[in-house]
Amino acid sequence: MINNTPRVRFAPSPTGYLHVGGLRTALYNYLFAKKNNGKFILRIEDTDRTRYVEGAVENLITTLQWAGLEYDEGPGKEGEVGPYVQSERLKLYNDFAQQLIKEKKAYYCFCNSERLKNLRDEQQKAGLQTKYDKHCLTLSQEEIDKKLAEQQPYVVRLNVQPDEEILIKDLIRGDVIFNSNVVDDQVLLKSDGYPTYHLANVVDDHLMKITHVIRGEEWLSSTPKHVLLYKFFGWEIPEFAHLPLLLNPDKSKLSKRQGDVAVEDYRAKGYLKEALVNFVALLGWSAGDDKEFYSLEELSKVFSLERVNKAGAVFNIEKLQAMNFEHLQKKSDTELVVLLKEELKNSEFSTTSLSDEKLTLIIHAMKERINFIKEILINAPYLFSAPTSYDLDAVKKRWTADSSALLQKYADAIIMLVDPLKEAYEEALHNIAAAAGVKNAALIHPLRIAVSGVSGGPGLYDIFLIIGKDEAVKRIKTAIEKISV
Repeated sequence: MINNTPRVRFAPSPTGYLHVGGLRTALYNYLFAKKNNGKFILRIEDTDRTRYVEGAVENLITTLQWAGLEYDEGPGKEGEVGPYVQSERLKLYNDFAQQLIKEKKAYYCFCNSERLKNLRDEQQKAGLQTKYDKHCLTLSQEEIDKKLAEQQPYVVRLNVQPDEEILIKDLIRGDVIFNSNVVDDQVLLKSDGYPTYHLANVVDDHLMKITHVIRGEEWLSSTPKHVLLYKFFGWEIPEFAHLPLLLNPDKSKLSKRQGDVAVEDYRAKGYLKEALVNFVALLGWSAGDDKEFYSLEELSKVFSLERVNKAGAVFNIEKLQAMNFEHLQKKSDTELVVLLKEELKNSEFSTTSLSDEKLTLIIHAMKERINFIKEILINAPYLFSAPTSYDLDAVKKRWTADSSALLQKYADAIIMLVDPLKEAYEEALHNIAAAAGVKNAALIHPLRIAVSGVSGGPGLYDIFLIIGKDEAVKRIKTAIEKISV
């Protein structure tokens, strides 16, 4: 190990949103650091200026913080090895590129895009691997100096030696061997002066003392270039762990074409951060038992790279929804009231003023009927305002010629009650039904329609307790006026 304190990093590119695969990479790095008393570092890899999106860095940081993944070092939390944004470290990469050139481990390439395209086309026609042909490696120093003096555009390429075995020791996949003949002379420094991912990544991981590189499987094919760079510089190679791909149910790579892939999308839909983090943690890892529900703190204690699978992990949205339900049930009333207030603030009921006590009653009535807090507003808007219409099918089925008279008697009875609880509403209904010689259902069903507009939902007496007797009486009278059979 490079040093005794594990240091890991999450190094996203600011190209827009945070992919759920990126969240998993960040999470596994975070959990590994916490489990091993290490440091979790956030580094922004913004050297590809063509893909840079304004505001993406702030969004990434906000999303990580929402998920509970607080980093130890990074933008806004400067440590000894900053800055943590690659565009602020350009001189470093240029200096290291020049070092490699002096040592013949890299070289200037002045080939224009037309020559490179023709080369690719010829190789493809011949059925060969498309890679650079080292044309500019044969330039004399005099030719190089002349082209530089003329300010001809150039890139700097890695000088890969032929017929070498490149060994990658991967903590998840074991030993992976590449032959250098399949490794291209990768561009290290682009013509705009910015480094490519490969150079900047290796330089920064070394200077930031990263001990473990935990990243997605898609980077495995690039790792031979990184190992060569470590060797060329004479630096100790960190340990690698390449995480399995995230897959759609049809086993294709998870993509936006088949559903949401942005963490922000799931957050906007009302998924709890605890559920999403728990779900993502299990995409490719398990503790080796049947336990499914974890808090972030619990994950920090049991996570290990040894338990990460090689095979791709299927992203099952039904499983995520079920997990969201379970985490919702575990939340305290206080937590749920906060979440419900947030939903109300952004809804048509934003001007509705309800006490925490009333909001708690709403949560108790609806909690086991929902997967998301926002479903309270969607499925039971009548808990916040009187219905403006009535389910015609329910009226046809449940509202009889006697309903209006029975409901009037019930309204007259409950208006006399003082601070009634659920039991008082229920007792009043039983008394009215008994006196009229009808079953309780003869009142229950039309009453539900009157106060909610629909035939289903939480307990009728729960609704009365939430809206109060005055509002209940008002709604009953309105329904008697509007509904005729």
